[in-house]
Amino acid sequence: MSEALTTARPYAQAAFEEAQKLSDLKGWSEFLLALAEAVIYPEIRNVISSPRVVKAQLDGLLVDVLGGKLKPQQVNFIKVLAENQRLLLLPEIVSLFELLKSEAEKSVNVVVDSAFELSAAQKDKIVSSLKKRMGREIQLTCTINKELLGGVVIRAGDKVIDGSARTRLSEMANALA
Repeated sequence: MSEALTTARPYAQAAFEEAQKLSDLKGWSEFLLALAEAVIYPEIRNVISSPRVVKAQLDGLLVDVLGGKLKPQQVNFIKVLAENQRLLLLPEIVSLFELLKSEAEKSVNVVVDSAFELSAAQKDKIVSSLKKRMGREIQLTCTINKELLGGVVIRAGDKVIDGSARTRLSEMANALA
């Protein structure tokens, strides 16, 4: 996994720099995500991995799969990935691109797992607390995880704040043991 990230990093950086130059971070983000979703399909992975398929055919195939109007820089990016046999690294490239994008936009994607649906007031409180703590805009995504019993688990990048009832009970059991 870390080798894939290391290999994907220059491609993500190049895509990010091009997106910044064109003032189109959102468009490139959507393009890369669609491209990564395309290469996840087993049929497309098999074609990409096949030694019988000419690299020039791969970029044409992926441009056709994406269907929409691609910018010339995006078509060129697909060609470079195909020529260097890096198409299967697209999930890692997307991940690194999104980190660079978040850093540039001074925002962070936060996932909150809770045992129950959070009210709008609770979401606002979490956003304001995290915004103050991290000094960034917060993009909040909430999911329900019944296994937590109660409380919340907040994930922001590589930071985790675990305030779940399950963890609290586990800590008390360890203290009493």
